[in-house]
Amino acid sequence: MRNSRIIPIALILIIIAIAIAALISLARTVFFSGSASQTVSQVDVSTDALLNTAINHSVTLTVRGTIVADEDFRSYQIVVTPTSRTLTTYSGYLDAPISQIAVSNNTPAYEQFVYALDRANLVKGTELTGTDNDTRGVCADGKLYEFGVLKDGKSVKTLWTSSCSESKGSLNANVGNLTDMFINQIPKGVELINAIVL
Repeated sequence: MRNSRIIPIALILIIIAIAIAALISLARTVFFSGSASQTVSQVDVSTDALLNTAINHSVTLTVRGTIVADEDFRSYQIVVTPTSRTLTTYSGYLDAPISQIAVSNNTPAYEQFVYALDRANLVKGTELTGTDNDTRGVCADGKLYEFGVLKDGKSVKTLWTSSCSESKGSLNANVGNLTDMFINQIPKGVELINAIVL
């Protein structure tokens, strides 16, 4: 008599335990794996875009100098594509060109370059949002570095950092190594950059 009552109760408790475990597993899948897979997907998209050697892909470095009077403000940008490499120096906040070096490129050279950038963790960082990603006025007495991965001229991922310790930005890599790699893509690029005071 006692056994006939215990067995159904035990079965009900086992069924309830299985149902609770299933609900917990479902909740984890719905609420947690979605954000994790979204992050992985975002990393994959930016890495894929970086390593893609199709003609419509490019990588950029923009360096802004100290925030001073318009007449004294200087910046430069390096754009590397599978077919070209360009360094342009600018004067003022309206980006009036001072000088430029433009040379051709080829797909194998571009491939080596972007794979080197990937190994140097160019796209490892996470883009900031809202006011955290607003670089206006950041590091007024130093340099601002912006790295971009583009497709069809539109940003796939843009990460930045600065020479000011309080404004680290979103780049999660060695800015010196990455900057040198970009400058090394331009023959006599160092001389052109040294000719402007950042």
